[in-house]
Amino acid sequence: MLNGLTGDDETAVGTPQGEPTGRPWNRGVLRGINERTLLDALRAAGTTSRAELARATGLSKPTVSAALASLERAGLVRRTGEVARGRGRGRAAVLYEADPEAGFVLGVDVGRDWLRAAAADLDGRVVGRRDAPNTARTASAMVHDAARLARSVAEEAGLDWSQVVHTVVGSPGVTDPGTHRVRYAVNLPGWGRSGLFERLHAELGTGLDVMNDANLAALGEYALGAGQGSRLFAYLWVGTGLGAGIVSEGKLFRGRHGAAGEIAYLPLFPLPDGAEPRPEAGPRDVSVPRGPMEDAVSADAVVRLAHAMGMPAATTRTAKDVFAAARADEPTARRVVEREAARLAHAVAALSAVLDPDLVVLGGGVGRNGDLLLAPLRSALRELTPLRPRVVSSTLGDDAVLLGAVAMAAQAARERVFDTRNGG
Repeated sequence: MLNGLTGDDETAVGTPQGEPTGRPWNRGVLRGINERTLLDALRAAGTTSRAELARATGLSKPTVSAALASLERAGLVRRTGEVARGRGRGRAAVLYEADPEAGFVLGVDVGRDWLRAAAADLDGRVVGRRDAPNTARTASAMVHDAARLARSVAEEAGLDWSQVVHTVVGSPGVTDPGTHRVRYAVNLPGWGRSGLFERLHAELGTGLDVMNDANLAALGEYALGAGQGSRLFAYLWVGTGLGAGIVSEGKLFRGRHGAAGEIAYLPLFPLPDGAEPRPEAGPRDVSVPRGPMEDAVSADAVVRLAHAMGMPAATTRTAKDVFAAARADEPTARRVVEREAARLAHAVAALSAVLDPDLVVLGGGVGRNGDLLLAPLRSALRELTPLRPRVVSSTLGDDAVLLGAVAMAAQAARERVFDTRNGG
């Protein structure tokens, strides 16, 4: 069950909120509070009895019975069986659980090279998944392809589309929580133009959030991966682009305009190896400047550095080629990796100085090469700063964004389902 994480720095998505100012206090309000309290307790417990719920919540047994009956009628709670009592102790105790099939959610990961979609129940249990190459060259085509992939996943999972309550889409760029406008999506042509959120909503017709991919990857690692149990950690995404997601006490910190963690735009002084970053060649939204730190450490920067250091262009077309050569103990490739690690150490040092995290998780297409990067990165970090958090590799790999999207969507959907079925 994916409880306890949120996608907002101000309001916990899955936490019951206070009543609006001026709302009259009546039995209906009290009943709703009791039912929400019991539903939260059931989700925390998994499966339990009325007596255990009364003890856990402090509510009377008659109140618990009435609330459970109402939740069961609404399709939010279901009976899972009975537990026989000891000899002479009366009837068997009925067991209940929050019904994870009261609604379903979708997570979608829109990347430059791949589209990924997964359907899940309200507990975040994935019931369907598909990946497809991203061949679209316009934002409109990407919206259409992502929505079509999401609908096909739901269909293959045996879901009626009306059962899908909420969708979370992860992509490069910063989504302003006030305007829903996506900015700085350098690697997806046209993705930052106005109307993106509205087009996605029209295609999907569900509740919708569009979130930065590094932020969702951080939520995924907190829920299921290397960030579990961390009080404050940063997920450092290094791939086609560069970014960071920050999770504090289970809550995603996004900043005032959603741009917290956009370390791609950190200014650079001369790099430790004396190389100057150069702009990337290739298709991108030229109206959005690429950040200097991203220019220095992204996948394309690894390839440029390899060519500058003498590796043949014919055999090192991608960063993956460079890391493969380094694993084969090719000397120049090993030096390229060491320089990349030294550059990444500057990003970690900046995060450490500002956030003081207990953990930095390295992920993304470049970051997944922790077997080669971590040792020289840690060594370079010791030379840069006394503020040295633990640095580890992502355990979720390419699935981090998608699983973070599912987790966030499940949180939002649980609230929507309760409010809808209880007339809230």
